[in-house]
Amino acid sequence: MELWWTSLDLYLKIMWGIAIPFSFIFIIQTVMTFLGMGESGEISGDAHADADMSMPFQFFTFRNLVNFFLGFSWAGISLYHSIDSKVWLTLISVFIGLLLVAIVMTLLYALSKTTQSGNIDINNALGRTATVYFTIPALGKGMGKIQLSIQQAVREYDAVSETENDIPTGSIVKVKKIINEHTLLVE
Repeated sequence: MELWWTSLDLYLKIMWGIAIPFSFIFIIQTVMTFLGMGESGEISGDAHADADMSMPFQFFTFRNLVNFFLGFSWAGISLYHSIDSKVWLTLISVFIGLLLVAIVMTLLYALSKTTQSGNIDINNALGRTATVYFTIPALGKGMGKIQLSIQQAVREYDAVSETENDIPTGSIVKVKKIINEHTLLVE
């Protein structure tokens, strides 16, 4: 290891000196992200819960700093033998570091837009069609079950009917009224 390090010129020593610690920090950040740790270090279901949402994205964050130096240093190391001019190599490395930051910011922004609250508004069931899961007895003499798609999620609800005949399993019904948050009147 010592022989390898002493054989490097100053430029490569600087790049490796940046690449090794920032790669280590990046790995730790990645593991923490997958474990549900937010940027503040607190465990939360939403990695962006602590972020200031008044600004759609923030350029100067610790994560972006790590991503920049990760792209910058590894580009410098990778392209060292391909580009003779250290000035051009440094400029290209800076560009690649900024590009990596932009890509990661774009991905995180896109991911933040896919979050949902998970709360179903039962009022969205009115007028929708559903499939009978368990037979619904006639004239409100008992409850059956229906499956209904609300807010891009399939839910199961108790259902009653005022019709004169039982509604068999597999029938398509329409939600007429909301009796309570778990029971719907269908026809």
